[in-house]
Amino acid sequence: MTKVVYPGTFDPPHLGHLDIVKRSCEIFDRVMVAVAKNPRRNLLFSMEERVDMFKKMVECLGDKVEVKGFDGLLVDFMAQEGVRLIVRGVRLFTDFEYELQIAMNNYKLAKVETIFMMPSQDYIHISSTIVRDIASYCGNISGLVHPYVEKRLREKFNCHQP
Repeated sequence: MTKVVYPGTFDPPHLGHLDIVKRSCEIFDRVMVAVAKNPRRNLLFSMEERVDMFKKMVECLGDKVEVKGFDGLLVDFMAQEGVRLIVRGVRLFTDFEYELQIAMNNYKLAKVETIFMMPSQDYIHISSTIVRDIASYCGNISGLVHPYVEKRLREKFNCHQP
């Protein structure tokens, strides 16, 4: 059985992330979404909130997808879970340059392989930063995030429904 880890902070998770998970499900037997606690970043949502949102987003995919939070090195988490393969979404060359450095270090640390996947054209323009920015001004994010994530963002920014 081929299992892959899809790691990230996912603050917040958006439809581009869901696209990578859905497409990974077509390639791999199981996909584990690994939501990083990442205390060095100023995050909008707690790890538990991000895990909750991602779980809601992938309900439609059944037991093929698992969502877990982790704190620490990704390669340590992967060793605990018995997984040796990472899938990462890359949108731009700048994403690839950064992700390649991480992939090379993960391989050096633990012989973990990384596969890069571009989001579908419909979602390549979406980033968590852009979603947060639009949501902070109570803008329309309905085509960018799952309805449950939209609800949580509206609550977080005290936005009333349009």
